[in-house]
Amino acid sequence: MSTSTTASVSTHILDTSVGRPAGGVAVRLSARTGREADWRALGGSTTDADGRCKDLPALPEGTTHVRLDFAVEPYFEKNEKNSKNEKNEKKKQADAQQDAPANRDSGAVFFPEVAITFAVNPGEHYHVPLLLNPFGYSVYRGS
Repeated sequence: MSTSTTASVSTHILDTSVGRPAGGVAVRLSARTGREADWRALGGSTTDADGRCKDLPALPEGTTHVRLDFAVEPYFEKNEKNSKNEKNEKKKQADAQQDAPANRDSGAVFFPEVAITFAVNPGEHYHVPLLLNPFGYSVYRGS
């Protein structure tokens, strides 16, 4: 067990709709020192091409709760523009399927941001991966 008096946090994002890391997503880190304490913004980072934030700020001593805010709307908007031609081709294929929903994509981002809040203990490291797609997400404590 570590003897450090603070916890540490890391994260990465995988876009499960395309099976790749989600690069270019802004991530903000906040912390508080108790359930009733106010949140303190610590700063942020942006995911790299591998979907990882390698430079999140350190947590202050006494941190008990952490919040990661992921700004996913710009990521999906950018990728939607980049994949318009790809979608048109896939739509032609989907139209041939009888059970395919006619208008599944509304053009709007369903989850414009994802906020994950979790409790931490001093001296422990918390890796919190975000598995993301346009209509849902999942998180877990990684290693």
